[in-house]
Amino acid sequence: MSEIAFPRTARILKPAEFKRVFDNTELRGSSPHLLVLATSNEQDQARLGFVLAKKQIKRAVDRNRIKRLIRESFRHRQNEMASLDFVVLARSGLAELDNQQIREMIDGLWFRLKRPSNDRQAKGNRNNRRKTRR
Repeated sequence: MSEIAFPRTARILKPAEFKRVFDNTELRGSSPHLLVLATSNEQDQARLGFVLAKKQIKRAVDRNRIKRLIRESFRHRQNEMASLDFVVLARSGLAELDNQQIREMIDGLWFRLKRPSNDRQAKGNRNNRRKTRR
């Protein structure tokens, strides 16, 4: 299989997996039209799930187009990302954007969410040192 494939193991499918991301959000990235929540997982790869409500995006063709664009972006960046579960939530007005605008928006969110992984580990190490000194 290609290195940039999007296999079933790279997807969040079960309601319990979505609930874990919502309940234990470690990272959050947002834009006016998208919200991305992330939490670490026990697997060795990043995974992706969608919450694109009919209330926010009325037409199925628009929901499918948005999912396709986000999946494509994730597929190309998944090897660079830490072992996190990402859930992408749509906000109103997303369907009115063209493909290029959606791509730029999600690429910016991946960049912001990918970058703090080293900072998060360093911060965790600092917190552990503080606890041991007390």
